[in-house]
Amino acid sequence: MSYQQGMHQQKVLYRADESSIQKLRSMREHFHHICRHYTNQFVRIETMDGHVITGRIVNCDRGLLHLAVPNQGTPRAFFNPYNQDELILTLVLYELLVITLLYT
Repeated sequence: MSYQQGMHQQKVLYRADESSIQKLRSMREHFHHICRHYTNQFVRIETMDGHVITGRIVNCDRGLLHLAVPNQGTPRAFFNPYNQDELILTLVLYELLVITLLYT
């Protein structure tokens, strides 16, 4: 039996309303502009879940922020091929509450 033959009629479980979609897009664009402007700057970020992360903005692309953080074995980060002392942590822009520029 093929996968499609066993499928029942699809049911939409959730659909965001248009005003929510527009608000999220607006927030994403705003965060994207901020992060692009401060690329290679050190920041402290507070997330909606209460996590505080300090690092250097490496890139901002398609709603994601790539932050270089000190290599301390962070399990959610990726190896940085350009600097072994740093790992790259990817954060979703709309989950960020506060981005604070750190002067070093």
